[in-house]
Amino acid sequence: MAGIDRLEIKQLRLFQALLRERNVSRVAQQVGLSQQAVSDQLRKLRDIFDDRLFLRKSNGLVPTPYAEKLSHKIDGVLQGFEQLLESEIFSPEDIEGTYVIAATDYAQQVVLPEVIAKMRQQAPGLRIIIQDLDIDNLSDSLATGRVNLAIAFPDFVPSNYPCTTLFSEYHVCVAAKNSPLAKKKLRLKDIADYPQIIASPSRPNFRGSIDAWFEGHGLTRNVVISAPCFSIVPLYLETTDAIAFLPSRALIDSNLITLNLAENPVSFDVIAAWHPRSNNDPLHNWVLAFL
Repeated sequence: MAGIDRLEIKQLRLFQALLRERNVSRVAQQVGLSQQAVSDQLRKLRDIFDDRLFLRKSNGLVPTPYAEKLSHKIDGVLQGFEQLLESEIFSPEDIEGTYVIAATDYAQQVVLPEVIAKMRQQAPGLRIIIQDLDIDNLSDSLATGRVNLAIAFPDFVPSNYPCTTLFSEYHVCVAAKNSPLAKKKLRLKDIADYPQIIASPSRPNFRGSIDAWFEGHGLTRNVVISAPCFSIVPLYLETTDAIAFLPSRALIDSNLITLNLAENPVSFDVIAAWHPRSNNDPLHNWVLAFL
């Protein structure tokens, strides 16, 4: 092991050059070293392999039988190092294994159906796991590789991970079609005390992202129901007198109406995030191309 620790790639290349040219001065000229430097490296090789390797003759160098045997092994070692730098040819149709995506239920409704369809079409051998976003453990899941990609809102994702913005979204205030608030021009203070439903996917509580917006206007909204996901909120709205702020793209095919507010919340981004080690992973970059 001690000999291996002292061995360098440049020494192996020098060995092959000496075997090919069998002349120290020509090798020195080819590699840009002095003859003395080449001789010094040869001396180190002799010590590492415990063999003279090359004998000096009047017409140059003659390799020992051991050196000739080493040549084939060293060829394989150098080829192996070169292959480390070769670009991997990625073929989706040949890929196998498992890819894990953690996403909010909003992203599972709005983003993933089209993405999953394209992945399945091009990589039928790839198995895909979709799991709910666990905000509290997301950083650890990405760091340990239990999750390959996270799709969520920026506030849900650790800021130190690379990410890409998929699109901008905005909240709309919605209610059942028979709501007494329908067709009215509403100010924030008109609805602050009105019963409201929020979606709190991983932290069951009565606070949502819109609360800060209300508080910026000196108001506190009246949240009476906390649901575990966005997708269930429309069903609760249809059977109660409550209202809710939901992302606009989550309302496709719903039976709700959008209330007419005098002012609306600011827009926000939907992002995909991953661990830095995946930056150069062909599979990861292939998936990103669909987002």
